[in-house]
Amino acid sequence: MITIKEAQTKAEIREFITFPFSLYKKNPYWVPPLIIEEEMSFDKTQNPVFEHAEAYFYIAYRDGKAVGRVAAIINWTEVRDMGKKNVRFGWFDVIDDIEVTKTLLAKVTELGKKHNLENIEGPMGFSNMDKTGALTMGYDQMSTMITWYNDPYYIDHFKALGMKQEKEWVESRFLFPTEEQVAPYLKGEALIKKRYNLKVYNPKTIKEVLPFVDRMFDLFNESYTKLTSFVPISDRQKQFFKDKYIDMVNPEFLKFIEDENGKLIAFSICMPSLTKAIKDSDGKLFPFGWLRLWWAKKHTDEVLFYLIGADPEWQNRGLTAIIMAEYFRSFRDNGIKWCVRTPELEENHAIHNLWKFFNSPVQKRRATFIKPL
Repeated sequence: MITIKEAQTKAEIREFITFPFSLYKKNPYWVPPLIIEEEMSFDKTQNPVFEHAEAYFYIAYRDGKAVGRVAAIINWTEVRDMGKKNVRFGWFDVIDDIEVTKTLLAKVTELGKKHNLENIEGPMGFSNMDKTGALTMGYDQMSTMITWYNDPYYIDHFKALGMKQEKEWVESRFLFPTEEQVAPYLKGEALIKKRYNLKVYNPKTIKEVLPFVDRMFDLFNESYTKLTSFVPISDRQKQFFKDKYIDMVNPEFLKFIEDENGKLIAFSICMPSLTKAIKDSDGKLFPFGWLRLWWAKKHTDEVLFYLIGADPEWQNRGLTAIIMAEYFRSFRDNGIKWCVRTPELEENHAIHNLWKFFNSPVQKRRATFIKPL
């Protein structure tokens, strides 16, 4: 018999977070989350997303043993302001038993029906800044610190329960481009800067990054608003994500472009890959996890392209040339050998075009699945 319990206490939330640690402990491609980071994200007194979202964390048991988990989520900005009447499910992990999946998703469905919503969709986080999508291709490749991993049977369960694929994302990992590959960008960089009298900022310290952060999030909201899955982030969320990620970034991997009037028109964030350090630390900062993360931040040979945004009015004026030329120099000077394209919506052709001169074939796909309530 399968029973469901809502995780509410700190101990129960910790059990919810750590369930996949046992499920995937022998899987070489699964990368754990940072436990302390997950706890902060689930804390309704700390994460400002709960000002306009609600979430319930459920654990499934059989014979007293945890066999699955799911978060049932309603993002009220999405429902009320954008008219997308969906209940989300996220942080979904389960043993290979479709009855467990069915029972867990029934709890999510129950929440959706309670509020007269129309669809159940997932896996999705609270907002666009959270992990999203179930892996549908690339099970034999290492996950990253900003994506979920799952076995193929998750997809079999979703389809057997009548769910249809909704949104799709693509990812890849490729060798640091050669000067020959970057040549078109290097050639166009000076011309674009001069034509539009643009200013490029390559910060060297966190202190130099901070003045750009709020403007960057405003531009993020503006540049991604046309994508079907986008939900704007609030001012308090901006501060939350600033606090969450600021210690993980290498300032030299952040690029900002202003127009001649000092308006921010483009930004790009690459993060040093901390994947191996997090896996080696089993998601824990203590006693030595923090040291592994610090070392990886300084010495990694791999970077993740995390976010790239441009003012819609500037998206076809060659800013890509500047960004890629700047990264070529930064990566070369920092000994970067590998680059990772983190999940990009299949429909986001402007982002895909960034890689047209590189050997960057799609190696992973992930998707959300949807079903009417």
